[in-house]
Amino acid sequence: MEFVPVLNLSELHSNSQRLLTIEGIGSIVLFNYDGEITALGSSCLHKGGPLDEGNVEKKYEGSYYVTCPWHGWEYNIKTGKAPLGYEDQQSVYDVLIKDEKIFVSVYPRIKPKRAQHKNNPLQDLVDLDYQVSNTSLNILGISTSNMNPKLPRISTSDRALTKALNYAKETYDANTISIKLRDLEFRNCEGYYSRNERACTWPCSISEMDPEDGMNEVYRKMILWADILVLSTPIRWGNASSLYYKMAERLNCVQNQITLEDRMLIKNKVACFIITGGQDNIQQVAGQLMVFFTELGFTFPSFAFMGWSRGWIAEDMEQNVKMFSKSRYISRSVKDLVDNCVKLLRQIKHDPVVRILSPQPKISESPSHVDLKEF
Repeated sequence: MEFVPVLNLSELHSNSQRLLTIEGIGSIVLFNYDGEITALGSSCLHKGGPLDEGNVEKKYEGSYYVTCPWHGWEYNIKTGKAPLGYEDQQSVYDVLIKDEKIFVSVYPRIKPKRAQHKNNPLQDLVDLDYQVSNTSLNILGISTSNMNPKLPRISTSDRALTKALNYAKETYDANTISIKLRDLEFRNCEGYYSRNERACTWPCSISEMDPEDGMNEVYRKMILWADILVLSTPIRWGNASSLYYKMAERLNCVQNQITLEDRMLIKNKVACFIITGGQDNIQQVAGQLMVFFTELGFTFPSFAFMGWSRGWIAEDMEQNVKMFSKSRYISRSVKDLVDNCVKLLRQIKHDPVVRILSPQPKISESPSHVDLKEF
């Protein structure tokens, strides 16, 4: 086997690792733990994370494992194997110590292999198994209102959302599903994007680590199933609810696919919003929602949100639900909201717009004013 010198032995301290880029070999990581020097390929088999930046600890059966800092994949630093139960194999290079120098084999003794993980519970998300068609009318309602399940209360945003979904079902025979974020247990975004943009993956890396994470239900219904999204939120200090923002941060993996792969997961989908609360600031909340969801790929109808607020000085919240329930504006507005969404969806799906392939120049009365380069 052919070896090449890569480093002086004194340069690799005990209980440390070092990234080396070697001509003819590529990038490898040298490890020096318990007096033994080993070498692995430097890129994690999952998404290419840098193993040289990972923590090395004694774990399974007393062996040392390096943990990828992006998503937590682990490899035995001696054998390159993943922990028991996984068949992934990192590349392993032979190491030779001679004349106080470290030599590494030109070719890996064991080649890398990423195993096919059977029965992947996220396979439908991986394959983007869409459940929409040119004739489907699937309307997803998402409530972002939070409350104590042991002390339930009336939520005006929830009530308006229920009215909207019922109207869609009765009037358009739509398929409707309602998701209450407060009923889902899901982790906060853990900021893998902040380490590297490619560490923010689809499906979400948290979903891969925890297939039972509640956001997987949101991903499936919003991306694979829904034609129309109706999102409701209370106003909390002039902003949407904290549950909305928790969900929005976990949707960064959807937008990031556009940035990284030029791949839009959201196609031909319409969104609208219900915003209610005891405080004002409806337009600001609507503006934030619209900016965020258009970045995901959603389209909005005319009059894309309805709001209910009794203003900053209305502190008698015990009267709020009563006045909300009596309001004819609420009943009319939720119907208009659904009507406008369905109308736009039909236009999008049937695509009736006639496109002008060759725009015609506007000719001024004075030829000197015509700049044909503009056309």
